[in-house]
Order: sequence, then C-alpha cells, then structure tokens
Amino acid sequence: MRAKCSNLFRETQSRICSQLNQLDPTPFSTDTWSRPEGGGGITKIIQNGAIFEKGGVNFSEVSGMLDAEMCRKLTGKVGPEQFFATGISLVLHPQSPMIPTVHANLRYIEVGGLSWFGGGTDLTPYYLFPEDACTFHSVLKGGCDKHSKDYYPHFKKWCDEYFYLPHRGEARGVGGIFYDYLGKEDPQHLPIYLSLTESLSSILIDGYIEIVSRRKNEAYTEQQKSFQLQRRGRYVEFNLIYDRGTLFGLRTGGRIESILMSLPPEVRWEYCYEPSPGSQEAELIKVLKAPKEWVES
Repeated sequence: MRAKCSNLFRETQSRICSQLNQLDPTPFSTDTWSRPEGGGGITKIIQNGAIFEKGGVNFSEVSGMLDAEMCRKLTGKVGPEQFFATGISLVLHPQSPMIPTVHANLRYIEVGGLSWFGGGTDLTPYYLFPEDACTFHSVLKGGCDKHSKDYYPHFKKWCDEYFYLPHRGEARGVGGIFYDYLGKEDPQHLPIYLSLTESLSSILIDGYIEIVSRRKNEAYTEQQKSFQLQRRGRYVEFNLIYDRGTLFGLRTGGRIESILMSLPPEVRWEYCYEPSPGSQEAELIKVLKAPKEWVES
C-alpha cells in the first residue's frame, strides 16, 4: 500500500504541474528535500506568474516517531508510535480577485498498526460566481459517484463543517469535499479507499482549471484587489489555527517552508472591516455564513 500511494501521489504532482503550466507557463521551481528522521519530498513552487501570484504543489513521503500527544489524538493509543505518511497537497493563490484560491490534499497515513486515507479540496472565492461553485462541485460529485452515491453528500457536509472558522462564524469558502480516517476502523476496505483516492487524484483540479479559464481575462479594480487581500486573512487564520495538515507537519518536525507554502505572499487585516450592505463583497460573506447546496446529490 505504501508504494502504491507514494507512486500515485508523485505521478499526480507531475501531472497537475503540467496542467497548470498550460494556463500559466511560468516555470515551477523544484525543491527536493529530505529529513533526518526519515523520508522527504518534492516541493514545486510557482511565483509571480501571469495567473498565479503564488502556488505550490507538494509531494511528501515521511516516517519517524510520532509523539505521545499526537499519537493519542490520531489513534487513541498511548504513544509514542512509529508513523508513515505520504501525500500530495496544493494551494494556488491567483493574481486576480475574480479567480478563487483553491486547496487540495490527498494522503495515506500509518500510525501504530492503523492505516487510513484522508483528503479533500475546497474553493475560496473572493467574488462569488454561482456557476463556478457549481462547476467545482459537479466535478467532485462525478469523481465520488463512481464509487458510491453516498460519498459526495457525506464528504460535502464534512467539508462545510471542517473548513469553518468558529471565531468568525463563517466558512473559509464555498466548500468542496473533505474526509479523514477512511480505513482506520475498517481496514478490509482500504483497497476501496485507495480506488477512490485514485479517481479523485485524476480529477483533482479539473473543475478549478475550467474556472480559471473562464475568469482569467476579467478586469478588476484596485478596490476588488484590496478585498481579496482582506479575505486572504481568513485563509491564513484557518491554516495556522485549525488545519490538520499544518498541525501534523509542525508536530512531526516537517519542513517548514513546504508546510507554510500555503500562505499567500500578500495579505491584510483591516480593523473592524465590514463591506457595504448589498455589495458584491457583502453577498459573498452572506453565503459564507450559511453553506449552500451547489449541485443535487
């Protein structure tokens, strides 16, 4: 299982970078790294591109000893325990506020004799175009439905609950799918969850690429760019306070540059900012306060 997952995620990283370069030809820089505790990874970064202000597509395969507290959180066992983790993660921050930010992650983890899959992807728009949200969710639903009609509605709800900032009372974006611990309680189904992961890896950014192609030539104002930077603050807050991948990487001695590549290069926090009632900005926040169904389950 380890080799199958690592090979899958490595191949997915290469394919996704090629797909993105068809939209933005700015070359990815490649940073191959290793860690003394075991394993390493490949970080591919695009910066100051025609479309992407900053983006990263990471592959990692790491192992070592998981501390007692993290082991207890993940497995309920008294640790420390040996762990193995491999995965792919990506975050893309566009130049244009008309194009949303996207995040995606697929992973396979082993801790203390337990194994599971996790992952998901979500869309964070700055200006809401309902057809874009529908495109994004439709592609994900198609990938899930190949395996079970129950997956998409379950993972969509899980995503709405996970990518939520309780201190703000709003979602990070318009959702997508999220799941974790698949196979931990039913290891006989791990091959099924591997098959699901393979399907999702093949369509992981297809919806996003369609959205970028649709929005890349739209004009925008300085005020709209300023609002994008303000909303990026919410993205930073979630990643540094709640994101499981960030916390896992920090607790396992992960490579800091690769872990924090998800953060945007420019961001702002304006004190007591409130958009004008009835504005496009206010309409976005209204949707973020109450998750919507973007496609029929």
